[in-house]
Amino acid sequence: MWEVTWALPRTHLALQQGLAASLGSYGFLSPRSQTLGSPGAGDSVAVREVDGLQVVTLSRMVYPQPKVLKPARNDVLVVTPWLAPIVWEGTFNIDILNAQFRLHNVTIGLTVFAIKKYVVFLKLFLETAEKHFMVGYRVNYYVFTDRPAEVPRVALGDGRRLEVLEARSYARWQDVSMRRMEVIGDFSERRFLREVDYLVCADVDMQFRDHVGVEILSPLFGTLHPGYYGRGREAFPYERRPRSQAHIPRDEGDFYYMGAFFGGSVPEVQRLTKACHQAMMTDKASGVEAVWHDESHLNKYLLYHKPTKVLSPEYMWDERLLGWPAVMKKLRYVAVPKNHQQIRHR
Repeated sequence: MWEVTWALPRTHLALQQGLAASLGSYGFLSPRSQTLGSPGAGDSVAVREVDGLQVVTLSRMVYPQPKVLKPARNDVLVVTPWLAPIVWEGTFNIDILNAQFRLHNVTIGLTVFAIKKYVVFLKLFLETAEKHFMVGYRVNYYVFTDRPAEVPRVALGDGRRLEVLEARSYARWQDVSMRRMEVIGDFSERRFLREVDYLVCADVDMQFRDHVGVEILSPLFGTLHPGYYGRGREAFPYERRPRSQAHIPRDEGDFYYMGAFFGGSVPEVQRLTKACHQAMMTDKASGVEAVWHDESHLNKYLLYHKPTKVLSPEYMWDERLLGWPAVMKKLRYVAVPKNHQQIRHR
């Protein structure tokens, strides 16, 4: 990165205008703001006032040229057969991505359900999200809970806000999990379409340990399950009973996706959650429940509606159960140790 700075008196209005026009003619000034630049070059212009002077700074981003014959990673699959990138550390340049996404002035929504005792995980979830999740972007945290009075106060950065939304509790944890699809779909239509550009749907009993940024954003993304990313489709715990709407034949399947971290643009997430909810209601009317509930239906949907981006298990990991294999250069979103039975049934 290099910078060139001019300091101009406020009285030099013609010179300022001429400089702005010149920069604009080269594509450096965006119509949205004084501070964003050329979409193609990674350049930016910032104008600020210091001690009565207008300080104009032109920045150019310099980065290593991509090498067609030297892949960034040769130990993992980095693109799917349908040409969706698989996101691993070393496969992206976050500075380039930030320059592109800031041109669009995006807002990201993060949905999380804290039902019953799961509210105890909220403080760590939110605090670590503030450190690592979409830093530098506008973020709306949407916390669905049956215990709004127990939602902790967490200091939020500029442009980030917390919305506490009441949600119904159910006697069975399976119903709590499955009803998330209905709620997210309903709120997508009622609010999210107007308030955010992308939705990330996450489990609350997790913490952010490392950077999770705009590299994950895409019209529709899913995350590889950490327990099955290296296994064949015959080992995937898909729903195998044909009478379930989540049924996947044994000779089909790309990956096994985790239900704890998925998302995309709001319209795509709305379509996904609506389809999964309708399938679950059909199953319920038929007296069947998919083996892994909403996750089974998510996998069925993503098999026939291919995600445009796939996140590696860096974005969903349990170090206590799986250790830290060398293929994982970073662990970004990780499980919090807990007693499932104790939490789920209280």
